Amino acid sequence: MKFLFTTALVAMGLSGGAMAQENVDFWYETANPDQQRWIQELLIDGFQTANPGFGLTVDYRGNELDKQLRIAMLSGSGPDVVFTPGPSYVAPMAQNGQLLSLEPYAEQFGWNESILPVFLEMGRYDGTLYALPKTYETIGLYYNKTLFAENGWEVPTTLAELEVLADTMMEAGIQPFSAGNSDWRGANEWFVSIALNSVAGPENVYAALTGQIPWTSEPFVEAINTLNGWWEKGYFGENYFSIDSGEQPMDLLATGQAGMMPSGTWQFQNVPTYFNQAGTEPGFVGFPSADGAPVFALGVGSTLSIAATSDVPDGAAAVIGHIFTPDFYSAMGSQWQGEWNMPLSDLSDVMMADTVLPLYTEAMANLAQSVGEGSYGYTTWTFLPPATNSYLINGIEEVWLDQITTEQYLAEIDANFQTEMGEGKVPSIPAR
Repeated sequence: MKFLFTTALVAMGLSGGAMAQENVDFWYETANPDQQRWIQELLIDGFQTANPGFGLTVDYRGNELDKQLRIAMLSGSGPDVVFTPGPSYVAPMAQNGQLLSLEPYAEQFGWNESILPVFLEMGRYDGTLYALPKTYETIGLYYNKTLFAENGWEVPTTLAELEVLADTMMEAGIQPFSAGNSDWRGANEWFVSIALNSVAGPENVYAALTGQIPWTSEPFVEAINTLNGWWEKGYFGENYFSIDSGEQPMDLLATGQAGMMPSGTWQFQNVPTYFNQAGTEPGFVGFPSADGAPVFALGVGSTLSIAATSDVPDGAAAVIGHIFTPDFYSAMGSQWQGEWNMPLSDLSDVMMADTVLPLYTEAMANLAQSVGEGSYGYTTWTFLPPATNSYLINGIEEVWLDQITTEQYLAEIDANFQTEMGEGKVPSIPAR
């Protein structure tokens, strides 16, 4: 582990407060006490030591961050560093003049060379760079390797194998999919993204995102019907709406009450805690598909921009520049897997701690390979415009609860998408 960066900062013993001349505000989402400590030591203290002309304040806003940010941005009173849930939020903010162009800073900090091109394209609106991806991620299938070994189960590679195994688990009194949304309704779209990519396929999703086919096309009808079939069979259990989207599903998986968990690489932060407690072994694979080739749907979990109204744009840019370095990647990634996976083009100087699960580095290597080969899928929170994505999240519950049909759901998604596409709100879609 390359601790030179972190230990040097601590050894200098500088909080930066006394030297700071201008303060940079950064609103963040949820972080537990350990995570807040890492942000303090590695981001705040590290930045201020390297940039004594600026201070940095991180304000934790929890799950209300998105709503609070949108209101603040409209009034021009938001933070200097703008943290969004993904590229779909960038286009309307850029369109409304709420974000500063990052083009000059991309030259200054060398981002055009140090960040993978496909991710730079995702942060552009109308040809101008407005955002950098803080985290890139994928969704796949976690499973309890110990439970599988005890029962002689094979990891499914096709959707047919997945359904046979899920039915077998239900017969044994084991919940097939560990999942919930009590704390984050947006968790719904993880499963819609899985269905769209693993059933309809990435090529069809790309065609719809670029306006070549409508979202009402037959492959998407099959995808949503398949997802709804899993719901109706009880694969998601009886308590989906009453358990959270993160720690409780991981606990159910680790203790063997559930056999599999469709979720994203952000969940690696919870793997050591719950699997160590349970004394079981985790596994993770790309989500199965119809033909057996694993699907790695590409996602950007959050983006970083600079508010157009910021009084300290240079300081905000310096904060982002501090984050996109091999030293910061090494230090933060060693502590907090799945949430600070910046798409650096060269990882040769990145040194992760020995305690980092090889399962995590393997998963991210598979995603990187998929991106490099152009064979990746598309997560909805990354590539759909905001109103379309909002309906996708809420409307799927109406399908599950038999309030609307699959066809009605997809028709509304398509209507929203066509409107937003006409308004220029669809995020940049990288060419395959």
